Amino acid sequence: MKTYVPNKFIVERDESKCVGCQVCVTQCSFETHSWDGEEQAVKSQQDRCVGCHRCAMFCPTGAITIRRNPLEYRENYNWRAEYIEDVYKQAETGGVLLTGMGTDKPHKIYWDHLVLNASQVTNPSIDPLREPMELRTYLGRKPEKVELGPGNASLKTRLAPQVPIEVPVMFSAMSYGAVSINVHESLARAATEAGTLFNTGEGGLHPKLYKYGQNTIVQVASGRFGVHAEYLDVGRVIEIKIGQGAKPGIGGHLPGEKVSKEVAEVRMIPMGTDALSPAPHHDIYSIEDLSQLIYALKEATNYTKPVSVKIAAVHNAAAIASGMVRAGADIIALDGIRGATGAAPKIIRDNVGIPIELAIASVDSRLRAEGIRNQASLVAAGGFRNAGDVVKAIALGADAVYIGTAALIAMGCAVCQQCHTGKCAWGICTSDITLTKRLNPDIGSRRLANLLRAWSLEIKDILGGLGVNALESLRGNRLHLRGVDLTDTELKVLGVQMAGE
Repeated sequence: MKTYVPNKFIVERDESKCVGCQVCVTQCSFETHSWDGEEQAVKSQQDRCVGCHRCAMFCPTGAITIRRNPLEYRENYNWRAEYIEDVYKQAETGGVLLTGMGTDKPHKIYWDHLVLNASQVTNPSIDPLREPMELRTYLGRKPEKVELGPGNASLKTRLAPQVPIEVPVMFSAMSYGAVSINVHESLARAATEAGTLFNTGEGGLHPKLYKYGQNTIVQVASGRFGVHAEYLDVGRVIEIKIGQGAKPGIGGHLPGEKVSKEVAEVRMIPMGTDALSPAPHHDIYSIEDLSQLIYALKEATNYTKPVSVKIAAVHNAAAIASGMVRAGADIIALDGIRGATGAAPKIIRDNVGIPIELAIASVDSRLRAEGIRNQASLVAAGGFRNAGDVVKAIALGADAVYIGTAALIAMGCAVCQQCHTGKCAWGICTSDITLTKRLNPDIGSRRLANLLRAWSLEIKDILGGLGVNALESLRGNRLHLRGVDLTDTELKVLGVQMAGE
């Protein structure tokens, strides 16, 4: 059947620069480029180009340019090109459209409508180069009060397990199989170096990474892939995944093309089969059921690890979070609508869930109003782009944030949204052995550690400008925030005042 879907990109080759080295042929995992033996020249099949720019980056003579196809349809606001082409694709395939990464729809990004306060004269700023700035935070349940033993020499109050992180940024859940083993190793090594945590995602943990267990969050999802006693014991934190921002309420999906022999062994499933996590955990249909699993995991690990529960940011997330805290969760992880994924139905990714900014504010407010905010840490995820976003999230009420897409971009990702194909030209979202080798864990971990170091320095600069010398002093302090170009309802939900007030 002839496709009616036009090329997304145009590959331009400057023949005066091209030397026929065929680097582009070997670098393109989507087989856009090929060598024509008869003409002794490289040819390009433009309908295969996904805009990953790998060929242009590695062309030694700079002969390749990738441009968006300027083809335009008749102007129609309702029937824009994307929707016309989606209908074309479904008319040709009869299937659900899958995509990777986070939503690219113009949902309002509230971080861009929030600005931070700054100290001036009466409350002087702090110079982070000359005065200590504390970024360490502790994840876990906190007591109502602390009692000291005889002579104030010991702690009488028994504390729940606490996990310190030196920077309030962790690497979000990205499962082995969705991303390559070299990505997992890069994340684990960078987290260890920076004193933070990386999340295994729902695909288990490769045994060669067990040595990084003290900086690992091990996830338990509805499919229970790769979950066993040793896996739970090796992690620092256990996370029960109920949902994620890119696909609330529908479970997980790793296409069979990405389930290699090693991935299958770690996940404990047959090679080449789709790994489908059910939409619900089939042993959780109430808060009471969730409580049973939380305490089962705590019992299995002798109450030595905090248990996190991750949900997608939805309209009643505040009420859900309250129930989860009362069910025994030590950490609440919220994932907003801009959260990314390796594979999700496009229609779900773009239309289900709410922005993380609104979810953080509503959950933090609800837990404070009920007097249980101290009983769980709050971790936010879903579209964090820079240190400014992180600081604003903490001011809204988060203890720390997860980053996923930013971490992948640091390792080379061009956000071409083809994660679900397993053909990632940068060796990131793939289990193909040849492609996996394109990401060297030495380089990947160094780039990730550099990113966290850079953000840490910027966070300290911002805190200094606020006149705050510890992250703990900023958490939930929304007086440091002001809204710009927001409605009264949005300001009320966020709990911030309008700029100028």
